[in-house]
This record gives sequence, C-alpha cells and structure tokens, in this order.
Amino acid sequence: MNVLGIETSCDDCSCGVIEDGYLKANVVHTQVIHKQFGGVVPELASREHIRTIEDVVKRALEDSKKDLSDIDIISATYGPGLIGSLLVGYTFAKSIAVKFNKFFFPANHILAHLFSPFIDNGFIEDEFLGLVISGGHTKLFKIKERKIELIGDTLDDACGEAFDKVAKLLGIGWPGGQEIERWAENGDPEYFKFPVTSLKGLNFSFSGLKTAVLYTYNKLSQKEKIYRIKDIAASFMKSAIDSVLLKLEEARKITGIKKIAVSGGVSANRYLRERIKEIFDLCYFPKKGLSSDNGGMVAFLAYIFFDRKKEREYLLKNAEPTIKFKL
Repeated sequence: MNVLGIETSCDDCSCGVIEDGYLKANVVHTQVIHKQFGGVVPELASREHIRTIEDVVKRALEDSKKDLSDIDIISATYGPGLIGSLLVGYTFAKSIAVKFNKFFFPANHILAHLFSPFIDNGFIEDEFLGLVISGGHTKLFKIKERKIELIGDTLDDACGEAFDKVAKLLGIGWPGGQEIERWAENGDPEYFKFPVTSLKGLNFSFSGLKTAVLYTYNKLSQKEKIYRIKDIAASFMKSAIDSVLLKLEEARKITGIKKIAVSGGVSANRYLRERIKEIFDLCYFPKKGLSSDNGGMVAFLAYIFFDRKKEREYLLKNAEPTIKFKL
C-alpha cells in the first residue's frame, strides 16, 4: 500500500510517501520568513503554503520514485492547527484525491506525531505510553491494541511553547527549543533554582516556570543578562524537562507500562532522551527529521488506521483548528 501524506498545520509545508509502513520520501519546506518576527505569523504561513505546496508534493513523488498512479491513499492533516494553514494542505489533498479517484484519509496531527516513532520499525507495540511534546502540545496517552486514552495534558502552556517564550525573552533566536538547547550546552543547570511542577496527577504545567524565569531575568543587571544567558537556558531546560520526567515516572507506576513512544519537536532534545531511557525499559523516538511536523507521519497514520468502510465519512470531514481529547 502506497500512501501520500500532506502536513500544513503550522509553518512547515511537508509531503511524505509511505510504502507498506516504510518511509520512501519526506520533503519539508520550513518557512524562514517567521524568524524575523520571533514566532509564526498565521497569515504569512498560509500564503507561503499556497506558494510552495505543489512543488513540495512533486518533489516527494520524485524522491519516492512514484507518480500519482502508484498512490492508493492521499492523507492530509485536518487539525489541530492554524486554520488558514490547515485549509491549504487539506483542500489540496482532498482535491487531488477526488480528481484522481484516490482514497482520502483525514489525519489528526497529534495522533500522527504519536505513532511516528514506529515509522520504518515494521511493527507497532500493542501497549505503550505515548508522549507528544511540542510547541503546541504536551499530551500523555495510554495506548492498548490501538485504543487511545488521554491520561495527561498541559493545563496552560505547552512545553515547547515555554521554550519559545523563554528564548524570546533572552533574545537568542527562534526556533526556541533548538536555541535554548544550544545555549544550555555550556551553561550551569544548577545556577538558578527554577521550580519543578508540584501538580498532583499526570497533568503538566509550565506557566509557573516561565514566570519564574521572567522574574529572575528582570532582577539581573544588564551585564548579568548578557553573561548569564547560558546559565538561564541550562537551568530553565533542566526544570522544564524534569517536570515532564516526574509525570512520566508517575505514569509508569500507575499504569505498570514500561514502554514509551516520545514524539513532537521537543522529543529531539538530547537531555530529554537520555533521561527517559533511564525510566523506561523500551523507548521509541522518531528517526532523524521526523520529530518536527512532517508529511511522513501523516501518511503513516493513514497506513495504520485507514478503514475503507468510512470512505464517505472521511471525505465529508472538515478542517478543525482545535480538537479536544477527553481526560
């Protein structure tokens, strides 16, 4: 089975091709135009998608050595995300599916991330915990025999969002996650004592940590604000990741599950990966290039869950900027 997946939920325009569960192509166009603004500008993002999507899809087909006649299913992200961006990719994909008489599959962006660590593995675990940790989401799932249950969610900011906001405060560039990690490499993670979440249960919270960093930064002299950047970055990163790790340790104790799949942009963080491996017996992470938003994961989700009986239901589904999971 050949599946083509299109992802345009935010600022990345991507197309991937999956053949029988294995990635054959994954083209990602990252919009650098937002860097000057320190974050994504929704209207600019959707315009860029319109400009680049056709070329991105053509390149993915070329890289996979396939053409549209070889594709069985066309999949696209329907949400959650920026509505303007979503509509570009979703409408484009649905139009191709109808015109060329292909099956269509609407992909949930969060679930696409959730299963992305299993791309190219040849199998999917029957039971595991799944952490989706990115700039837009911090969600913890329990998965058993493809049944998905949300057991933890952020009550305020997503983890990656906190990284972006702290990076903007420090003036070190964007994307914040990558810049914080880069600056933290030579910093002292113990220099500043930032709080680790004290919430009970499995939910996450990062607003208190973000505020603590802001207050600490504002108390520094102009000179300290310059030469303590590395220490602030390192101390913040440690507190943010340690807050996540506490919840994962608790989830393992509550569920008894010793396997975890970690995905989303923040899953590329080296400190997070190293520490998670100390907690769980088996850890799955996306392969290189698949942690951030990509079309490969969208195609893979369709490969796993496509049901021919729901063909009409799939075609009638609209793009949705917000999607709620029930705890």
